[in-house]
Amino acid sequence: MPTHGKPKSGAAIDALVLLKADHEKVKSLFRAFDRLRGDDDKQRRFELVDDICYELTVHSMIEEEIFYPVLRSLIDDDQLLDEAEADHGGARDLIGQLEVMYPGDDHFDAMVTVLGEEMAHHIDREESELFDAARQSGIDLGTLGERLSARKDELDEDLTSPPAPVEPMEPHNGTRRPPRLPN
Repeated sequence: MPTHGKPKSGAAIDALVLLKADHEKVKSLFRAFDRLRGDDDKQRRFELVDDICYELTVHSMIEEEIFYPVLRSLIDDDQLLDEAEADHGGARDLIGQLEVMYPGDDHFDAMVTVLGEEMAHHIDREESELFDAARQSGIDLGTLGERLSARKDELDEDLTSPPAPVEPMEPHNGTRRPPRLPN
């Protein structure tokens, strides 16, 4: 069973550490793919792209189901979260196209490159702006990390498992922002 960076001592999993570990794994997979450019090992390139698509899919799902809604309830920056979700939508489109392609197909390498560039930009913005917003919100990152990790474990078992309802989280320091009005 995957551990997703869980501490061995039973301590809480920091949500931002978990998400950053996912980012590093995906960046590593893209680098491995780049090293194989021009290589005739189509099977290895196919496997790497399959791994990239899977990791991005699971990661996007836990962010969209848990991380983004919790942040949306605590911070007042809809545009930042809307942009992050739009980035995920673009990635889903590229992943959908890549899932029916094979190395050697027209534009296969170009599509992997575009996906990698888009994700690198998304990751940079997320790790700076969104992670900073999460830290400043006062949210209990350990509790949030446990929720993210548990959902990730569910998805590793069954990618089609339905999400649990997202319950609001109180900021860790006990303060609570007034609820946002509906759009």
